[in-house]
Amino acid sequence: MALTIKHMSLIVSAFGVLSFLFGVIAENKKPASGTPISGKGVVICKYPSDPTVALGYLSAAFLLACTVAGYKSLFISYKGKSVPNSVLFKSTSFSVFFNIALITSGLALSLLLWPTITEQLHLTRNVHRNLETSCPTAKTGLLGGGAFVSLDSCLFWLVALMLADNAREDHFDEVENRNVDGNSSSRDVNLKIDA
Repeated sequence: MALTIKHMSLIVSAFGVLSFLFGVIAENKKPASGTPISGKGVVICKYPSDPTVALGYLSAAFLLACTVAGYKSLFISYKGKSVPNSVLFKSTSFSVFFNIALITSGLALSLLLWPTITEQLHLTRNVHRNLETSCPTAKTGLLGGGAFVSLDSCLFWLVALMLADNAREDHFDEVENRNVDGNSSSRDVNLKIDA
């Protein structure tokens, strides 16, 4: 069974929504801070067990899947018909939304990975020589913000796919009209020769 534009849009949407959901849940599950436990010349930070790091990485993974699926969906052939990339990029709207989708994907990935990696570092490097440490966690709001930008990115890929479909249809209509015009003029020539 061949992939259609509808199938690809559903795949891009599913990955984008999953990335959004995992990012929002990761933001909500993140603890405000750890509990400092004093030792001999060190402070050990004890953090409650939470799925923030795993959910953050899952959100980033689904964002990458959404981006790859969105990018691929624009350039693959549907129904055995492919279109040159130059045809798609002739459309200013397509070019603009394609670039916005790429930029928002990169921004969302940064906003998801930065607090996730920071949180992982806080959990693994929990012994501090500074006796005044407050056992911080990653900055609040970044995972949630990254989740929303991830959803925006998904929507921009869908708009770019819609614009690519329009450009694809216009291209095939032009090719068909050229073929019809070429066939009718050759028939006219044959009719004049026969008469």
